[in-house]
Amino acid sequence: MHNIDIDLVEMTLDVMKYAIHRITATSLELGQPKKEEELRKLVGETVTSEGIGGEKAFQLFKDVLVKATVPIDHPRHLAFVSAAPTRASIMFDLVTSASSIHGAYWMEGAGGIFCENEAMKWLVSLTGLPKGAFGVFTSGGTAANLSAMVTARENWRKNKDNVGVRGLVITSVGAHSSIKAMAKVIDADILLVETENRLSKEDLQRTINSLQKEDRKRLFAVVGTGGTTNAGIIDDLEGVASICEKENLWFHIDAAYGGGALAADSVRHLFRGIEKADSITIDPHKWLFSPYDCGAVIYKNPERAKDAHAQEGSYLDIFKDEGAVGFNPSDYQIQLTRRVRGLPLWFSLAMHGTDKYKWAVEQGIQLAQIAGEIINEEPHVELVREPSLSCVLYRRKGWSPQEYKDWTYKNHKAGFALVTPTKWKKGTEYETVARFCFINPDTTKEDIKAILDSMN
Repeated sequence: MHNIDIDLVEMTLDVMKYAIHRITATSLELGQPKKEEELRKLVGETVTSEGIGGEKAFQLFKDVLVKATVPIDHPRHLAFVSAAPTRASIMFDLVTSASSIHGAYWMEGAGGIFCENEAMKWLVSLTGLPKGAFGVFTSGGTAANLSAMVTARENWRKNKDNVGVRGLVITSVGAHSSIKAMAKVIDADILLVETENRLSKEDLQRTINSLQKEDRKRLFAVVGTGGTTNAGIIDDLEGVASICEKENLWFHIDAAYGGGALAADSVRHLFRGIEKADSITIDPHKWLFSPYDCGAVIYKNPERAKDAHAQEGSYLDIFKDEGAVGFNPSDYQIQLTRRVRGLPLWFSLAMHGTDKYKWAVEQGIQLAQIAGEIINEEPHVELVREPSLSCVLYRRKGWSPQEYKDWTYKNHKAGFALVTPTKWKKGTEYETVARFCFINPDTTKEDIKAILDSMN
């Protein structure tokens, strides 16, 4: 046993050295994936009957496996919606795991849940929702959207005429793919509204008016988008909210990516109407600098979520006793077992203050504007549309879809940058274009210029 303890201490020191190096590194290697066969050849069998030992396993991870990944916080990782967790939140993610807190019930996790709730109060304050609104941290936007829509459906089914009826949800074609996936999970149909840019009040009313009588009876929710992942487009939230109120429909806003911009005074007005939502999704692991996986779902009336999600079981009855009373996160979303994934956000907020967060979000918006200005000055590229939030769509004049792909793989293979193409509707056709999404405040004007120069 004594030898095992020494080995464990040494292994712990090795892990901590790696974590310290990773947290303090000023330059990161942009890794790239390898085929499974190649990785298997390089590392061999790692899960065996007798074990290969911690030292060897960790060495394989450091020397081979982590290099076959792309660090999400690389300053030239501008594809998809990347992330840039603060060093404080990364450190506290280690503490969160080491503390082994079960974050489902107050009885077991009171201290950790208290911290999460302090961070949640700030998130709720950004939305402007009325007093009494609150939320809970989830594994990400998909779980948050699903939790909200289960709540919406169960609220709708309080009317006995709707029990057993397959529901209908309206959203725009620009909505995140998780909305369509969520509809499948809750066995609902989804109606996608074709829009030029954003879902407007007029678009929604026209769509509702066009429904057959039976379909109108099935309609229970509308999902608006607070910043599309593709282009940063924000729906007409105030207009859509007014229609939902008039038509007695649940209004959910997916602001998984764009919700971080609520912290930025320069664009807060673009979200007017978000305070009228019944539920909102925001992902702190996107634009609020938390480690994966940290999403959040916020409800105007949390009791409706509790009615939909609270689980029953004889071994859970103790949590209802007076001695265990407190906020139970499992009552407000689809997961029972959960880690206190809001803890790293709380620590980072407590350490840096909310003003620093405002600054960091504003940096992403400013970088998008800078990119737009550079693109307008370069003869070989042009903007597809004006930058929105921290997203920039642009085209390389004369390029085919294959040339965009070749350019992406060339830069990635060279360890220079990860910028991927996307599709944008041009008239009735879809065009392949390039896309920047700025999250990391460490990205520089020089990085942007160098990436654009690589298209020459």
